[in-house]
Amino acid sequence: MFHKGAVLQKTLKAPIHCTGIGLHSGIKAAMTLRPAPANTGVVFRRLDVEGAPVEIQADWQNSVESALCTVLTDGNGTTIMTIEHLMSALAGCSVDNVIIDIIGPEVPIMDGSAAPFVFLIECAGTIEQLAPRRFVKVLKSIHVEQGQASAALEPGDGFSVDFTIDFASKAIARQTTTVAVEPGSFKTEISRARTFGFLAEVDQLRAAGRALGGSLDNVIVIDGDKVMNEGGLRYPDEFVRHKALDAIGDLYLAGSPILGRFAGVRSSHALNRRALEALFRDDSAWCYVTLAEAEALDAWQEPARASA
Repeated sequence: MFHKGAVLQKTLKAPIHCTGIGLHSGIKAAMTLRPAPANTGVVFRRLDVEGAPVEIQADWQNSVESALCTVLTDGNGTTIMTIEHLMSALAGCSVDNVIIDIIGPEVPIMDGSAAPFVFLIECAGTIEQLAPRRFVKVLKSIHVEQGQASAALEPGDGFSVDFTIDFASKAIARQTTTVAVEPGSFKTEISRARTFGFLAEVDQLRAAGRALGGSLDNVIVIDGDKVMNEGGLRYPDEFVRHKALDAIGDLYLAGSPILGRFAGVRSSHALNRRALEALFRDDSAWCYVTLAEAEALDAWQEPARASA
């Protein structure tokens, strides 16, 4: 049961399909997003492997640490790579329940941003379901770090992301962004930010079997201090906005939307995962709530904060 006026879960109104190349595998993939019942969550289904369909729940516990992309595994050898941009679009569009059928080892990179997936979701449409939306509320701060990189989850109203990057290239340098993750702001401020890489690293990446599908059509390529892409950048600080986009997608592997603040400094996909692992390892650091319960909890805790 849920209270009248509760925030409800959402799924797609209709299936929607796309095809595209995988950024790292270089393999063409076909993908269909399908409506799913309430409380399903985000479920990927590989249709091109032995024993198909092989289902993998989009959950941090089913992800493996990877520096260059976010990878899901069923634990028996089946993986799905580079899910972060699609996950970010689902989070930004408040889609709770969806089944993602995929033929291929990797989610298509499209143009390197989340905007094509937002477009697909808008074309399919969304519909509310008769189940309240459940949130992961951050109750106390957790912090993980590796070298000069760090990631933190802190209590906060709604869900916001702070991100800072710092590169030697003058094309990027030091950039910081703060975004409140809401459908409107996500689409306009974050979704169009593309992934990026350095020309000097291409040969090394491809020798390692990575970036085989990368091109100027789906990656911002930096040569020294210059952006090589015709037309330049979509945002003056597109690089840090893309890092925020990645973090939003990675954090949707919590299995529910987060109520709290994420602060990343040079954070990677692997470190974003460690932040979730650290949060869920500490039962006193989080709880499940509906939005109404979260508001009541905040109201109850406010006098204690004031007297502290």
